[in-house]
Amino acid sequence: MPLVTRYVAGDPCWADLATPNLGASTAFYRELFGWTSYTLTVDAFGDYEMFTLGGAQGPTVAQMQSLADDTQPPSWTCFVYSDDVEVTLQAVLDVGGSTLVEPTALANLGRMAVCADTQGADFGIWEGWDHPGADVMDEPSAMCWFELCCVDTEEAKRFYGQVFGWKGLDRTYDRWRAADQTYYPSVYTDWIHGNRPLAGMFFMDELWSERQPAYWIPYFWVADCDASTARAVELGAAIEIPPNDAVHGRFSIVTDPTGARLGIFTPSEAVAAEVRTRPRHMADPFPGIRREPPPPAR
Repeated sequence: MPLVTRYVAGDPCWADLATPNLGASTAFYRELFGWTSYTLTVDAFGDYEMFTLGGAQGPTVAQMQSLADDTQPPSWTCFVYSDDVEVTLQAVLDVGGSTLVEPTALANLGRMAVCADTQGADFGIWEGWDHPGADVMDEPSAMCWFELCCVDTEEAKRFYGQVFGWKGLDRTYDRWRAADQTYYPSVYTDWIHGNRPLAGMFFMDELWSERQPAYWIPYFWVADCDASTARAVELGAAIEIPPNDAVHGRFSIVTDPTGARLGIFTPSEAVAAEVRTRPRHMADPFPGIRREPPPPAR
């Protein structure tokens, strides 16, 4: 499989699961996606479980750690790449966002911060050194999409446009309403960065079963959305949105056995073909200049 060797600032690059039960979460994701894992110990921050494909020495796809605070809900945090965490964090603050975790170096891996947008959705900023982000994206059993669910989509466009330079492209689709067994028009937003979509935004309208605080979730590519959703339920997951057809493919949203949300996605033939033509690395924005990471934290 092609490996991602570099990310450009503003691209989704990594996802981190915070769980109250490392054993249960490890078993679930290994069975559902065929992942393996190894434990990485970072001084002063404890253990991280690194999920990989094809064995412990295989390419990384995501990360897991124990919840720092038992009062917080289990969740996936979606990370966006940055060339400079402090600069990006200041951009977040300048447009009304807030800081949840201050910029922190993780040994020689990279530097991170966690923020919240103006509607309360948390997301991470990652400046990679030895670890630029997920080694595999847009492949079976790997991440392929991030999605924001919120009430005020225009505010989200303002916020993420100013922080990351994203543009929101709205498109209408027919959404199924189980209450009266009919379809009604709704809007979905593609986040465009450069010349390609890299994430989406779902509008929590008045027909949403329960208005919730805004949140981000990662989607993972599978060969058969319906089969993988059924398997997730067998492994202890609960269905939030059952398998549905969408413009880009077929998807579902589930909560894992600890309660963390994630998306399951099977791309359409057209999307799969388009993804296969994408470059798996970004050209160096500073040709001829060698930028070394800071030395490992002691």
